[in-house]
Amino acid sequence: MKKNSDKTLIVLTGPTAVGKTDLSIQIAQMLGVPIISADSRQFYNDLKIGVATPSQNQLEIVKHFFIGHLSIGDYYNVSMFENQALQVLDSIFENSDYALVTGGSGLYLDALCYGIDDRPDVNDDVRNELKLFYKENGIQGLRLKLKSIDPEFYKEVDIANPNRMIRAIEVFLTTGEKFSSLRKKTSKKRNFTTKMIILERERAEIFNRINDRVDVMIQQGLIEEALSVIKYRNTNALNTVGYKEIYDWIDNKCSLIQAIEKIKTNTRRYAKRQITWFKKYADAKWINPDNFEAIKFFIYEK
Repeated sequence: MKKNSDKTLIVLTGPTAVGKTDLSIQIAQMLGVPIISADSRQFYNDLKIGVATPSQNQLEIVKHFFIGHLSIGDYYNVSMFENQALQVLDSIFENSDYALVTGGSGLYLDALCYGIDDRPDVNDDVRNELKLFYKENGIQGLRLKLKSIDPEFYKEVDIANPNRMIRAIEVFLTTGEKFSSLRKKTSKKRNFTTKMIILERERAEIFNRINDRVDVMIQQGLIEEALSVIKYRNTNALNTVGYKEIYDWIDNKCSLIQAIEKIKTNTRRYAKRQITWFKKYADAKWINPDNFEAIKFFIYEK
């Protein structure tokens, strides 16, 4: 990576439905820069409604990186994102003193801002054993195992994502180290300054916004979108809130009304876990998204 010691990366994050997308467009226009997306749910081109991808108009107003750049079946991990996003940053910093990254995926933000520790190789026998355990005991079995092994990471991880939990468990079984401990090791040196803004609202307001957004997603065609990719339902990309619940309805495990309520409930839980993750960022500034003047002041403050 090139030397960019006089450059600043603005990080705009916050829980789902807090208002990151609209504000990121406003900040990007103010700074005259594109947007780097660190929302792992929005990487896949086939998923738009259920992951709240920016609208076509928003994508045309400001250039975005890492939105819809993968197909559902593509292999992708956080290390690949780190390397590619750093290359994008270099190109942005050639023409600007600022760059902007936005998204709610804490692990991907960590990778870009601080680097991630090299993950240990895992024995295939361990991985296969855990996959069998998941098949026999379900997602609740994984949750209980992870909670007993690494309660700190359990508080932060998306417990609706079995792959993330399996990864944390297999790292512990292979190395004897907790996944949360590995993430706390020395950060990689970055040749730019990071300023992080965490958007906040009253929790009740966030939950109401989540409920309203799910209703809008259903109206926009979330069910049809889920059906259009149902053959990929076992991929990691679809192991996410908004699709699994629709598939439960299709499998006659619940009614459509129950599926929609599950989406709302699971999204609210996801938001709470995001907030828990963000609390570890000691130098971040928590600001209400409606207070643009405070956001602007923080960005330009020396």
